[in-house]
Amino acid sequence: MKLLKTLIISILLLFGITLAQDNPKAVINLTTGDISKFKMYLLSGLANSAEYYKNNLKDLKVVVIIHGDAYKFFVKDLENSPYKDDKTLLENQKELQTKLEYLHKNYGLRFQMCEQGMKSRKINPKTLYPFVELIPNAFIGLVDWQNEGYAYIPLY
Repeated sequence: MKLLKTLIISILLLFGITLAQDNPKAVINLTTGDISKFKMYLLSGLANSAEYYKNNLKDLKVVVIIHGDAYKFFVKDLENSPYKDDKTLLENQKELQTKLEYLHKNYGLRFQMCEQGMKSRKINPKTLYPFVELIPNAFIGLVDWQNEGYAYIPLY
């Protein structure tokens, strides 16, 4: 009986590990400041992809590494940021915020911002959305996630 229990537990563990390995993982290198690309590829495209995997009983894991010109999409308090005069961003901010929060809450997307570039652009961490995590720099984030088996997806 003990041998049978051990065998069943071993099979279940192996099955669980196999399922976990089937779940797709991606790290997105987000540098674009183009709002059209950001909306189409990150907000809409990623939501569609996450829903596809969910419908196929897979859990898509995504980490977005934010740097380059993409900082502006993650600043909640635009008036106290370098982007206060970006009219297009101001007009679209509420929609962007809603969609980013949705991706974070419903699909578990993680957003990690390069602190080094943020400092050079004089972006105060207090002006960011609360779901944005800070990392020392984008290179470290990209290398670490790829070494964890995450597929690299550039979004320039």
